[in-house]
Amino acid sequence: MKHLLKTLLIGSAFTLTLLSHAVAQTKVVIGHFGDPVPYKALIANGALEKATGWTIEWRQFASGAEVNAAMASGGIQISEIGSTPLSAGLSSGLDYQMISAGKVIDSSEALVTRNGSGIEKPADLKGKKIAVPIGSTAHFSLMGALKMYGLTEKDVTVMGMSPSEIAAAWAQNAIDAAFVWVPVQAKLRENGKVMVTAGAVAKTGFPTFNAWVATNRFAAANRAGLINFLKAMNDINGDYMKNKAAWNADSEKIKAVAASVGVTAAAVVPMLDGTTYPDGDLNMSAAWMGGGAATTIKSTADFLKGAGRINTVADSYTKFVNPEFAKAAAGK
Repeated sequence: MKHLLKTLLIGSAFTLTLLSHAVAQTKVVIGHFGDPVPYKALIANGALEKATGWTIEWRQFASGAEVNAAMASGGIQISEIGSTPLSAGLSSGLDYQMISAGKVIDSSEALVTRNGSGIEKPADLKGKKIAVPIGSTAHFSLMGALKMYGLTEKDVTVMGMSPSEIAAAWAQNAIDAAFVWVPVQAKLRENGKVMVTAGAVAKTGFPTFNAWVATNRFAAANRAGLINFLKAMNDINGDYMKNKAAWNADSEKIKAVAASVGVTAAAVVPMLDGTTYPDGDLNMSAAWMGGGAATTIKSTADFLKGAGRINTVADSYTKFVNPEFAKAAAGK
């Protein structure tokens, strides 16, 4: 009897060890930003954890530069990241791959000029203090906007700030303008006006987007989970793009997004409208995972190198853009 009991105890301990190990393997740290996006509606109800089987820890970052640092240290396995820091990260040899397009940026990022700053037209930007998160998509758009206006970064004082720092400096009249994303951008517009949006700058050759990236090691070991993760993203994005009218201030999805961002449901509705959120079909189109994303990353990297922001550029970025997961998620 004692021998049987000992055997059972050993077996139970072994089983618990295996279960504990299995649970540890499913914990995934995912990076994201503080802006309102449709998938934030999936966080509160645990839909992504149910779809993937992962235990997810969400970690918020102020910029893509912070995402790159976390990726380099091994602190996160998956993250949303802007196309500019993505280009910089891949160019520097960071060990991750783009697995999906997350959003196409338009008016959700914009150059806002402060009331009383004396800026009425583009030429008035000369000599002014413009804040922007350095190395972000907004920074890339700012450089494009200055070029569009016949100016350079030397004609203005570019001040590197996080979105929260920009909001604080704005309130103190310490800066004249800022290129930043929502929800901070919406706060700035209460005492300022939009001069140009990222979408308008994109048409002059400076497109920006957010991508989903995963470390190469994690991607190789978690194919099924990543596919289900992207399926959930495709579904929520498609629902928003096809049923915008239903995503109103009274909808549970908008309320969930608002709660995750810390603004009112009514405020979230117009913030979401300034962006395109790809579903499976758009994601696998020629513009994105069908080849266009790699081309955009390359052109962004070339510009960053010319501007002295990065030192090296790859001949092609196709090898860093893996369409396998997005293709399976889209049922292609």
